[in-house]
Order: sequence, then C-alpha cells, then structure tokens
Amino acid sequence: MYLCPELILYSMKTFLFLGGIGAQEIIIIALCVLLFFGGRKIPELMKGLGKGVKSFKDGIKGVEDDLKEDLK
Repeated sequence: MYLCPELILYSMKTFLFLGGIGAQEIIIIALCVLLFFGGRKIPELMKGLGKGVKSFKDGIKGVEDDLKEDLK
C-alpha cells in the first residue's frame, strides 16, 4: 500500500492541532493547573512545556523537510 507524502503531512497537521478548544476550556484548564501545582511551580512547568513543544515542532519540521526532499 502506497501512502502519499502529502496525505501524511496533512494528517499530521490536522491531528496535532487543538482545533475545538475555546476560551472557557482554557480558563478551566488553567484553574485546574493552578490548583494542582500551586503558584510557585507554574513558571517551571511552563518553561518545561515550552521546551517540549519547541523540540516537538523541530522534530515535525525535520520530518516535513525529509518528505519534501523525497518528493524532489
């Protein structure tokens, strides 16, 4: 079975995006995080989360670049 690289890229972008989350959900999540971790741990938590997201995006970009090179 052949998988089209464009279809793979589209699927990755579609499934990894949080499209249906609104402002109310974000507020509820933020309040839960505040209750669970407290005010002092949140900056450390967000710093780690930011580094994780950046690393993940770099990995996805690398996969996209590899697929684009294969198409050429």
